[in-house]
Amino acid sequence: MSTRERALGAFYGLAIGDALGMPTQSMSREDIVTHYGFIRSLRDAVAEQPISPNLPAGTVTDDTEQAVLVADLLVGGSGTIDPMVFGKALLDWEADMVARGLADLLGPSTKRALKLLESGADPEETGRGGTTNGAAMRITPVAIATPPELPRLVEAVVATSKLTHNTNVGIAGASAVAAAVSAGIDGADLSTALDQAEHAAALGARKGWWCAGGDIACRIRWARRWVRGMDRTTLSYAVSKVIGTSVAVQESMVAAFALAEALGDTPVEALTTAAGLGGDTDTIAAVLGAILGAQHGLSGFPVDLLAKVREVNELDLGPAVDGLLELRNSGS
Repeated sequence: MSTRERALGAFYGLAIGDALGMPTQSMSREDIVTHYGFIRSLRDAVAEQPISPNLPAGTVTDDTEQAVLVADLLVGGSGTIDPMVFGKALLDWEADMVARGLADLLGPSTKRALKLLESGADPEETGRGGTTNGAAMRITPVAIATPPELPRLVEAVVATSKLTHNTNVGIAGASAVAAAVSAGIDGADLSTALDQAEHAAALGARKGWWCAGGDIACRIRWARRWVRGMDRTTLSYAVSKVIGTSVAVQESMVAAFALAEALGDTPVEALTTAAGLGGDTDTIAAVLGAILGAQHGLSGFPVDLLAKVREVNELDLGPAVDGLLELRNSGS
């Protein structure tokens, strides 16, 4: 399988996971069962959906849209993103969401950081409170653009994340995702890619401002061992009730890695399981889709599923992937 096929799998896998999790985001497991039953495919959002009510099946959310934004800025900036340009782009994105009447807005860490930036704060300081999963959800373009040599990759993660998530936990979570995706694009098998994620999380935890919270690398290592051999029902319960599915990076990103470990050979089953967990389902499924897409490539997803997501969102990620791979190959 070519590097490009794996990179396309990662970026489209993110979008597919995002779309599968869209109708269930911020809902409880019980409410998901009440309104949808068990998630097995793309679904229209019900009117009771708190963030994306009545959106058609296949619609992506902030995870994909912000990842595309990062990809465009990386390619346009020859591998670097100016903090002020990034901040303005995120605010413009949110303004567009508001104009479209959508409630899928900037997350709490990003919103807080951008308010500080607008007030004149130093970009090195604005991300001191960033402990959610916002940096991790939009890090896949960095993973495509950067080879999996860990010190270099983690520095690329820091450069993209520090404006909004300049904390040990925020950077650790984003580093773990970036490492798993980048290693997969390079051809590493799933076990090796997830091992790389643990190492990257440990390196990332040394960066940024310190915040109290469970160590991401340790939690990923524990979760991977714990979920091995669980059936799907037990796995869903364990992830949602013990690991957690909130926007806290120590929960949602660890949940994604637990599902990758347990269901990595069956990406659609993994993503539909993520969509039914409750909580931050779109982000968990999006990150999981990127990790498993890098493993399986585009061929790992059913043709009709991919086509629906592309059609509904008028989504063509090919040019972005090609630009990111140019950066990867050029050493930028």
